[in-house]
Amino acid sequence: MNSSMKTLVAALALIIGQNAFATVYEVDPVHSRVGFSVKHLMIATVPGNFKEFEGKFDFDEKKGEVKDGVFTVKAASINTDNAKRDEHLRSADFFDVEKYPTITITNTKLKKAGKNKYKWTGDLNMHGVTKPVTFDLEHKGNVKGMMGESRAGFVATTKINRKDFGLNWNKALEAGGVAVSDEVQITLDISAVEAKPAAAAAEPAKK
Repeated sequence: MNSSMKTLVAALALIIGQNAFATVYEVDPVHSRVGFSVKHLMIATVPGNFKEFEGKFDFDEKKGEVKDGVFTVKAASINTDNAKRDEHLRSADFFDVEKYPTITITNTKLKKAGKNKYKWTGDLNMHGVTKPVTFDLEHKGNVKGMMGESRAGFVATTKINRKDFGLNWNKALEAGGVAVSDEVQITLDISAVEAKPAAAAAEPAKK
């Protein structure tokens, strides 16, 4: 084997070694939750969630890296267990879902922050505005599912100011304060399934 061939083989071995432990995961929406909470009238916390979402990412547990991660939420699927409030949230006062139908988080980097803990930064696109947001992320572990599938659990939390994304509606209270807090707590409680080789290589299905 000549020197050029040896160099090529060594380079291929290095690439394979670097990716040997990377795993492609797909979010299981049936066993996951995209939740949020805000303060109402300055005294009570109102929770909500989005019913329709999907995601796919390449997680390398050994190296503590996430690559090619994209998370997509259908804004119109917002749910706070109150039909009138949900319609208001879908309107132009808030998410304006006709104009901005999706919310996306695109992975940019992952930084180790302790055992199974990370600082995960992604570009959050919501209501036509894109800004970097950093989540506290915990890898909850890996298990075999009921059908023998490989699963991994993750919980990511962060706080954002909704006005940073143009969600400005509010109403002043006579006694002081406002109807809705600017700060929003976001929680992603994710169960992800290891993609099969064919699915991992294919493009995400269009809906």
